[in-house]
Amino acid sequence: MPQINLTPAQRKDKRADAHHLDPVVMIGGDGLTPAVVKETDAALKAHGLIKVRVLGDDRAAREAMFVQLCDELNAAPIQHIGKLLVLWRPVPEKVVAERTDAKPGPRVVKIVKFSKSGNGRPQVTKLNVLGNQRVAQGGELKRAKRRQTSVKKNVAD
Repeated sequence: MPQINLTPAQRKDKRADAHHLDPVVMIGGDGLTPAVVKETDAALKAHGLIKVRVLGDDRAAREAMFVQLCDELNAAPIQHIGKLLVLWRPVPEKVVAERTDAKPGPRVVKIVKFSKSGNGRPQVTKLNVLGNQRVAQGGELKRAKRRQTSVKKNVAD
């Protein structure tokens, strides 16, 4: 797979974004194994911009690993400084499966009741509201009422 080519300005922006990142993949004494490539691919899918730490001392070997990772994973080489390699690849769009039979699921609702005197702390409670329930004015849970249908429609059927 070919590498992604970036302009120097784009590469500069990615370097600035990667400055505060910690290395998420470490390449040990065994070098670039298939397991390391797989982990690097997973990290690129999750984060997009990652740092890789190479524990070896040979600079030529680090450069070769950098080029090999970029080629295999279709990533853009951002920076190679010391024992750190910075790689970038756009994060793929997540596919959301549409369900036609989806019902509203449970949700957590926070209810705040203020003290009557105004000096005390408000009382905060969290309620788990199911799909067929609603929160009433006083903060208690009530079941949702069924929709009323027309009497005329029932007679016509």
